[in-house]
Amino acid sequence: MNLIVAVAKNYAIGKDNKLLFNLPKDLSFFKEKTLNKVVVMGEKTYFSLPKRPLPNRINIVLSDNLNFVDDRVIIVHSLDELFKELKKYNSDDIFVCGGASIYNLLMDYCKLAFITEVDAIVPADTYINNVEKKGFVLQNSSEPMEENNLSFTFKTYVNENPKCF
Repeated sequence: MNLIVAVAKNYAIGKDNKLLFNLPKDLSFFKEKTLNKVVVMGEKTYFSLPKRPLPNRINIVLSDNLNFVDDRVIIVHSLDELFKELKKYNSDDIFVCGGASIYNLLMDYCKLAFITEVDAIVPADTYINNVEKKGFVLQNSSEPMEENNLSFTFKTYVNENPKCF
């Protein structure tokens, strides 16, 4: 399993249930990585998407809301249910894509972390754990890029000892 996220320098990822940055190159990267794969998200993230469900992907939503119904997605209500569902897929094809509580809950189970690091600190109300402090090691990094007056870098981190599910 993998995670994919754009973060500010302080690992902020959102404000008012919205992404912090408008970076078309990052959105293209996200699409390239997750297309025809499995995406795992929480209910708030699902409802924040401009297009629901994410097209050409298997969308799995972890929600404690037993009244949440959407026949276009797979809904699970516990970590046990999620892990049972995820065993149906190739682990390399699974991408955790938000929100913060889902990232933090599943981070230790992820083998790779695809992080778009934005060289900025902006007002935010949502943060995730720093992958390096969780034992992930930098595998590779792109050259810095600029878009919409922001500098950012695509980085891939490896968790050499991911938990099994």
